Amino acid sequence: MKTFKRVLALLILFVIGVAFFNYSKLNIISGYAAKNMASTLYIAQRTEHSVNENDNRVPLIKMAETVYDESSETVSASVFGLMERQAICRDGLGCALVLEDYEIKENYPKPNRQRVQRNVAFPYGDKDPRDTLLENVDYAKLKEALDDAFALPDKQKTRTVLVLHKGQIIAERYVEGFNKDTPILGWSMTKSVLATLYGILEYRGGINVHQYRPFHNSEEASKASITLNHLLRMQSGLAWEEDYTKISDVTLMLFLAADMTKPQENTEMIAAPTEVWNYSSGTSNMLSGILREQFNNYQEYLDFPYEALIDKIGMHSMLIETDLSGNFVGSSYGWASTRDWAKFGLLYLNRGNWNGEQIFDPSWVDYIQKPTEHSDDAYGAHFWLNAGGKYPDVPRDLFSANGYQGQHVFIIPSKDLVVVRTGLAESPKFDANGFLAGIVAALR
Repeated sequence: MKTFKRVLALLILFVIGVAFFNYSKLNIISGYAAKNMASTLYIAQRTEHSVNENDNRVPLIKMAETVYDESSETVSASVFGLMERQAICRDGLGCALVLEDYEIKENYPKPNRQRVQRNVAFPYGDKDPRDTLLENVDYAKLKEALDDAFALPDKQKTRTVLVLHKGQIIAERYVEGFNKDTPILGWSMTKSVLATLYGILEYRGGINVHQYRPFHNSEEASKASITLNHLLRMQSGLAWEEDYTKISDVTLMLFLAADMTKPQENTEMIAAPTEVWNYSSGTSNMLSGILREQFNNYQEYLDFPYEALIDKIGMHSMLIETDLSGNFVGSSYGWASTRDWAKFGLLYLNRGNWNGEQIFDPSWVDYIQKPTEHSDDAYGAHFWLNAGGKYPDVPRDLFSANGYQGQHVFIIPSKDLVVVRTGLAESPKFDANGFLAGIVAALR
């Protein structure tokens, strides 16, 4: 009995200690757990058990306990009963964390979707991919590359891989619980989707990213000189802290802001435009807010990503979640199946042309691939680059959409190649360079 009391006392002290030293983070911990659980259940249709054992089983987040209310499509989470947060789900808009003063509405605008069935093979239609062999592919080597990517499930945590060469799937693999139709959160791959919307808008004559100045009325000369180009290249000079390990600009925005387009807008200048490169999810969400201003009404803004890009190229599984104010969370919350992420890569591989229709100007691909000053040739315009040799054993013309925990859409024009990899681990646990090098070696 004494032993039991001692163990209980130690457990209580441990709980108090954890709560005390992490109390300021509890809002973020319970918020992340609730939001991630809600979105994964609602959008990906996965199970609570799967999310708890995988997605939410990371340091600190695993302390949170989640409760799913199927009738109201809400998820609540707390840490040892403290700092409870709730996430709600809304048809067409995804899920969002509720704030104290938020009034849940039964009726709200939602995007109009055009899911046109196309009776041709993937990637341009809904039929199964062509089952043919390409003579220049060493399929044994290709299998070995995929085997390596899935070889250490507890370390690499790869979930899905798809390899598209010459417009054809030459390899595709999924872990248990995932398939070709499972929507997967792209995290910051969503930034590249957001940037593409600006490319489309510019192609349609609606905006010029080099000339448009969102702060043109500012009394600060340096702030007034910021262009969309500076924002797309993360070189605006606006202050921002992108640190997910503590209370920072990005965690406050994602878990405590009703309107995620405002936090970056309200920061001070730390340098003139182009003087520094500073990766910022706040910048991406500010760009989402600027995009909203380009339309006559809110419904047009809601419809635009789907009409102009997503449904137009058949990415029907994709959903971009909105914040409580109705803005697309362009920094982080885009979901799509592995095959649909591959379609996005193929659109860029084909320089904006989708089965004969030009979606954005071919020069836009050159623009997003141009290295941004001070980024060590690793970043273009909301796309990551290999111009500086980040992946030393892979062609330098590679560019990619990258997301947290190793979400990737890799595009290698010189190899006519698109590679999608999703999972729960990134470098150094997952060796992207070795993975890509193995695939490239399989192409003769």
